[in-house]
Amino acid sequence: MHLSVFLGINAIIGSGAFLLPQDIYKDIGVTSILVLFVAALTVSMIALCYADLSSRFSGSGAAWLYSYNAFGKFTGFQIGLFSWFLGCLTLAAESVALLRVLKNLFPAMGGPIMKYAFPVGMILILAVINLFGTTIVKKIDNVSSVFKIGTIVFFIVLGVFFIKFANFKPLVPSSVTGFSSFSGHFGKAFSVVFYMFTGFSFIPVAAAQMDNPQKNIPKTLITVMMTVMVLYVLVQAIVIGILGSSIVKYDIPIANALDSTVGHWAYVLIIIGMLVSIFGVAFAISFSTPVLAKSLAKEHNLLPSMFTKENSHGAPWVAILFTTVISVILVSFGYIFLVACIVLASFIQYVPSILAVIKFKHNGQFPNQGFKLKGGYTIPIIALIISMYLLTNFTVKVLIVALVVFGRGLIMYFTSIRKKDEPAAVTKSKQQVTGATK
Repeated sequence: MHLSVFLGINAIIGSGAFLLPQDIYKDIGVTSILVLFVAALTVSMIALCYADLSSRFSGSGAAWLYSYNAFGKFTGFQIGLFSWFLGCLTLAAESVALLRVLKNLFPAMGGPIMKYAFPVGMILILAVINLFGTTIVKKIDNVSSVFKIGTIVFFIVLGVFFIKFANFKPLVPSSVTGFSSFSGHFGKAFSVVFYMFTGFSFIPVAAAQMDNPQKNIPKTLITVMMTVMVLYVLVQAIVIGILGSSIVKYDIPIANALDSTVGHWAYVLIIIGMLVSIFGVAFAISFSTPVLAKSLAKEHNLLPSMFTKENSHGAPWVAILFTTVISVILVSFGYIFLVACIVLASFIQYVPSILAVIKFKHNGQFPNQGFKLKGGYTIPIIALIISMYLLTNFTVKVLIVALVVFGRGLIMYFTSIRKKDEPAAVTKSKQQVTGATK
């Protein structure tokens, strides 16, 4: 497996792969397997739009970079702000998820004090590490990748021998009484499943550090999406095949499924694999999120200049401080709510990116290099409809969070960002690119 594909799979598969199978089952029962398949296909439509955009740009940034070049400074700023906020949400969610897994080995950690103390402590520790050096980030990320994929493959290889086909009936829970009811349950499950695929948008973020990104990123996106879809569908099918409706009783059904069949040793191994992989995601996000904030401030003046400040170790300490404070506040909302917020923040990135594809196809600006989305406007339009469908499944509370972030960004933009000029080097580079496309 190519390294970029391996890292791409690691970017998508997070705590949701281990902690959400029972939540999806609660919503739609055995049909959750179909929801996973449908979600993978529909998210792939959006991923194809990103593949098209990544073939047009070699710079880092992904969604905010595409929006900036398509719709200007204000849109680029807001998408950049939500990209940074998405990192804070993910850091908080993974820290909460780590405790959710750990308390299965140490029940005493399930108390009300630890509910907040542990994830807050985790975020603070990661911040301190980032302040004093980040040379071990890649090593931890690589170890996390191996444990994560290894844990899933370990579960699939062992679990497939203990499937009971009787557990695949009925297809939907008894609470589903008609088409309207089915549609509601499907939409709720779809939103949760969608979260499990959102990591694909991080693949083009570090495009500048890749070889021939216009050609390689599109291939990586497509290969990664297909591989992750197969892994998710297999995991959901096997865990249902082993546990049946009792899946709803467990916080970590993948581990419990092997505990009841293979033995307690397999249960412990699965939990260890989960802990290492979730910690790895949290550690990587704790590093990349402040770097993103620094990049927004430095490359296009899309955040206040204070975010570029570094300490003697070269760490962006102001960006780390803000990321830490926001993430600590977010842990109080709980894992499932954070998942919903992550889906919404992703949705906010997707829509302008999809519209950017349509615009560039229409005006011929920033031509494709190495990959071109076929079918004219068909796939972008389908991707846009899918994204808008997500909007119908968000709760008012989740929408309020997005409005608060947007409103705060609005104030920041008109008070300190709007009148700032781009750095000279960036302006020159942009002129060179524009000239090359004529």
